[in-house]
Amino acid sequence: MTFYDEVGGQPTFDAIVDGFYAQIPDDDILGPMYPPEDMAGARDRLAWFLAQYWGGPQTFSEQRGHPRLRMRHAHFHVNRDAAIRWLELMKNSLDQIPETTLDDTHRAAMWEHMERVAAMLINRPD
Repeated sequence: MTFYDEVGGQPTFDAIVDGFYAQIPDDDILGPMYPPEDMAGARDRLAWFLAQYWGGPQTFSEQRGHPRLRMRHAHFHVNRDAAIRWLELMKNSLDQIPETTLDDTHRAAMWEHMERVAAMLINRPD
């Protein structure tokens, strides 16, 4: 059984991503990075990526190829403030997932991954 299966599969990842994207339109740092006409596409890509990373379907690779996160985010202005805000919004979303779905061990593993990704994507000085 994969991490993906242990936390409830796609519905859990959809809930995390939906909670995150619900905050984006009103966010002063991240909101401008997401064109309204591509919000649904961005949402799908993040859900596919997280599901795939944690052992779920390979939809991201099938639809988009190798994740290449740094390359795909290179044209966005991702400084330390943006990375911190991404983590804040993601934490808000994770906090909405009940512990019966995402226990402390799984939550900690997911958070550690999110911290690594946020740090890795910084591509501009402060």
